Amino acid sequence: MACIAEALGMTVPGGASPPAVTADQMRVAERTGAQAVQIAKQRPTIDQILTPDAFYNAMRVLLAIGGSTNRIIHLTAIAVVAVSIDLDALDRMGRETLVLVDLKPSGQHCMKDFHHAGGMATLFRELRPLLKFDVVSVTGMTLGEEIALSPRSFEQEVIRPFDRPVFAQGGIAVLKGNLAPRGAVIKQSAANAMLMEHVGRAVVFENPEDMANRIDSEELDVNADDILVLKNIGPRGAPGMPEAGYIPIPKKLAGAGVRDIVRISDGRMSGTLSGRLFCTSRPERLLVGPLRTYAQATGFN
Repeated sequence: MACIAEALGMTVPGGASPPAVTADQMRVAERTGAQAVQIAKQRPTIDQILTPDAFYNAMRVLLAIGGSTNRIIHLTAIAVVAVSIDLDALDRMGRETLVLVDLKPSGQHCMKDFHHAGGMATLFRELRPLLKFDVVSVTGMTLGEEIALSPRSFEQEVIRPFDRPVFAQGGIAVLKGNLAPRGAVIKQSAANAMLMEHVGRAVVFENPEDMANRIDSEELDVNADDILVLKNIGPRGAPGMPEAGYIPIPKKLAGAGVRDIVRISDGRMSGTLSGRLFCTSRPERLLVGPLRTYAQATGFN
């Protein structure tokens, strides 16, 4: 979200990536305070910054860094007054925007490595053909002007060029099918390629309590080829689509060395390095789509 906030123009340049206990973070904090004073004097309005082009840039960055499916929900919430975001637009961008940042869980490195590789300035330069550089940030400068003033890029392996991507498509893919006629979302860059096309039985849990009661039971009828399904944790079931979509690998399978399995839910999952969650727009058909569903829940069309 810090990278997306910088892509939206809502932070000072370089504000996304400094580790907490560094002088870089202190410098960002001091510049942020000074900029806040200028904003109070000049009184720019939020619609001058959060424009359709700013959200366009933020979606490109989300795809290029291999960001979470949860970020789509957050972007939709931020955009609710200013611009319409939909799965079709995300799908088009995902086919064009490669994963360029080698960060976990799509890659190998951590956020501090991204910062030491030049952070967002380096990523913006690599994404130059796909970004809108005339958007204005809280500094009053355009993205193009800020990048021109930032330190030059240097040789490193964390932020890749277009001809050497970490993943040859965007980190997030939009799927459609009988379970999700209006669209489903998967973080494909972190998915096990062996599970991208899969046929198996559905092992269904009616709600989180049912899952908690049975997931570690030795009596659970489940094998590594099955598909775990968790129902009733989406906006219509929970309600509110809480952070409850993480379906653990059943204890009997984990003990046998199983490290990944297909998992489907009408909720959402983040903050883990295992498990692949499909989120779609049809809770009555097991799945819920973050964009469409959040729009329905808030009255946003």
